[in-house]
Amino acid sequence: MSASVKIVLRQRKLSDGTYPLAFRITKDRHTSFIHLGKSIKKDDWDCQEKKVKKSHPNSGKLNTFLIDKIKEYNDLVLEIEKQKKDTSSRKIKSAIKKGNENLSFFQVATEYLAGLKAAKKFSRHSGEFSRVKFFREFLKGEDIVFQEITPRLLENFLIYLKSYRGVCDRTAMNYLIVIRTIFNRAIKDGLVDRRFYPFGDNNVKIRFSQSIKIGLTREEVNAMTELDLKMGSDIWHTRNVWLTAFYFAGMRISDVLKLKWNDIIDDRMIYRMNKNQKVSSIKTPDKALAIFDYYLPEKRSLDDYIFPELKKAIPGDDEDIYTKTRTAIKKFNDCLGDIAELAKIDKKLTNHIARHTFGNISGDTISPQMLQKLYRHSDLKTTIGYQSNFIHKEADEALEKVINF
Repeated sequence: MSASVKIVLRQRKLSDGTYPLAFRITKDRHTSFIHLGKSIKKDDWDCQEKKVKKSHPNSGKLNTFLIDKIKEYNDLVLEIEKQKKDTSSRKIKSAIKKGNENLSFFQVATEYLAGLKAAKKFSRHSGEFSRVKFFREFLKGEDIVFQEITPRLLENFLIYLKSYRGVCDRTAMNYLIVIRTIFNRAIKDGLVDRRFYPFGDNNVKIRFSQSIKIGLTREEVNAMTELDLKMGSDIWHTRNVWLTAFYFAGMRISDVLKLKWNDIIDDRMIYRMNKNQKVSSIKTPDKALAIFDYYLPEKRSLDDYIFPELKKAIPGDDEDIYTKTRTAIKKFNDCLGDIAELAKIDKKLTNHIARHTFGNISGDTISPQMLQKLYRHSDLKTTIGYQSNFIHKEADEALEKVINF
């Protein structure tokens, strides 16, 4: 059976409210898709005629583009099937891409970002979408093919990020990582030759400067805890969420908000970490149980969330849960600034500093193996590297031995 190529509007809504246009390749009931780097609103697509409606301001140009592309791809499919009797939709897709040497960076980027969203990696999609957007702004909105992404261009992009966007060195490296990821994807798909790769030893190197991790002291945590805050207020609730994260060895705030009453079994908290999907079981400290008691009157069922932020989330809608979690974290960070001021804490108080605070207070009093379990790290090396930010006792004592004479 011959392969067929049709234009379709994918049903994965992008962050700007549009839907990506793609070619669907069908062979022996198996399908593959090639995204075109173009997206439109659903109301502007004619499903029957497979074309852009006149309601779209650039319908004429877009339809001409689609007609030319579908003719080009159909010709390629015929040629591929002539040369290879045994083929598949995936192999046809790969061959089409290999034949399209001028496929742009942003076309591949659109497909890559759509894949992140389809995989429900909403946090990564949000961050990397912004980084791709900044790269396009640096190029003044122009498209670019992979061969044009040279080490010199990337060096100028770094200057742009630091000088005009106020981006720090570490964050700038994250922008390069996204470009590198998309470039590697293009190489793997045969869209560009590896000799054009602008990264590596002889080209642009991605190096992260060591980040400074600062946690609160016992005294500062006590100062937060002892604040007389109005029960039920936003600032009171923010402190409860932050302390819960700290009491559970620096649990991520996004995981704290997902806690449900039925996650507590025999005074143990059993939950799945959002970052690595690991199941964790940890004793529920009495201090955390005391916080949970405040929220018992709002408990609707065992399957209900402990904290209120996700109670109105659409069940099973991961994107809605992510959006509400992100909104809550932003509100918490604003309130934490007020808490720091009231408690006379000079350090920048954020949600994530709950994790650093546990590390700072634990210091070198707990074995690395036990800390690895508490932090839910996959690799002991990660734990040792992380905890090294907070172990100062031996170095301090060595310094004192030398200068105290």
